[in-house]
Amino acid sequence: MPDKDLTSLTIPRPDDWHLHLRDGNMLRAVLPETARHFGRAIIMPNLVPPVVTAAQASAYRDRIMAALPGDMVFEPLMTLYLTEATDPADVRAAFENGIATAVKLYPAGATTNSASGVRDFEKVRPVLETMAEIGMPLCVHGEVTDSEIDIFDREAVFIDKVLKPLRKKVPDLKVVMEHVTTEDAVDYVRDNPKNLAATITTHHLIINRNHMLVGGIKPHYYCLPVAKREAHRVALVQAAVSGDKRFFLGTDSAPHTDPNKLQACGCAGVFSATNTMSCLAEVFDAAGQLKKLEAFVSLNGPRFYGLPVSEETITLRKGDPVQYPTQIATDDGPVTVFDPGFDLHWHVEN
Repeated sequence: MPDKDLTSLTIPRPDDWHLHLRDGNMLRAVLPETARHFGRAIIMPNLVPPVVTAAQASAYRDRIMAALPGDMVFEPLMTLYLTEATDPADVRAAFENGIATAVKLYPAGATTNSASGVRDFEKVRPVLETMAEIGMPLCVHGEVTDSEIDIFDREAVFIDKVLKPLRKKVPDLKVVMEHVTTEDAVDYVRDNPKNLAATITTHHLIINRNHMLVGGIKPHYYCLPVAKREAHRVALVQAAVSGDKRFFLGTDSAPHTDPNKLQACGCAGVFSATNTMSCLAEVFDAAGQLKKLEAFVSLNGPRFYGLPVSEETITLRKGDPVQYPTQIATDDGPVTVFDPGFDLHWHVEN
């Protein structure tokens, strides 16, 4: 049956390869929003203080599992926050003992709670060489932080000034370029098939910078990396719907309470965990590539990380518009759910 005629699709239960769960009250409120549809997720370590060591990652995983409702099944895949003081032996132990799946690189000051990130990449080279030896992936927030570089150019500059030299020095390191936002990044991944992949977020497939800025500022569309031109969004959609095994879903779903978003210096982050699968089905359906959704959300990520594909399934069924909540209540305040700006006709059935 042609993709355009499909009204239902059953796929292995998807995974989210880039997720923020926060901690405490926020964790307890947003975790069910992911666990409802996703079997696993790569958990970001940029808490305050950050999750740097194996012991901290283990403790954070315990808190996540304690917050999981008893009727839900979910596996958090933990990451370690890379600092210039990170111990290669601790990283090795975390990976070999099944505590951490990956290490996260934040250039210092690149995004929320990234002040402890890396400034001098030579200082972390021993860690990267250890990771290459044991096959542990490095998840990269790919933006430079130099104040003289325009915010819309920071991803492209990072590729040329940081990522290319880093991968040349440690060629066996597996790298995931997280939340890519530009045609430059898509082309770089396509041209470099060895040990390189990229995640794409739900919201970057749907919004461009006009959605955020035209007709008034839309704080709930503000994220880092910031949304780019329409040509870049189109390139991301083409990569996602292509079935190319190097591209897979990482929502970067990042909850902030409305009071923290709606202020003079609001927080960066889009919370999309609640409605991501319906949003993605609309994107793939509109592109006439609905059958390729399975590769993007269920197959390509496990393949790159060397993990099994889920034996469970979900079914997406097309019908009347789905009514998702506009906000999620937390004890810290409301969190607004990503609004794609169009009706969502694809229902998710577990």
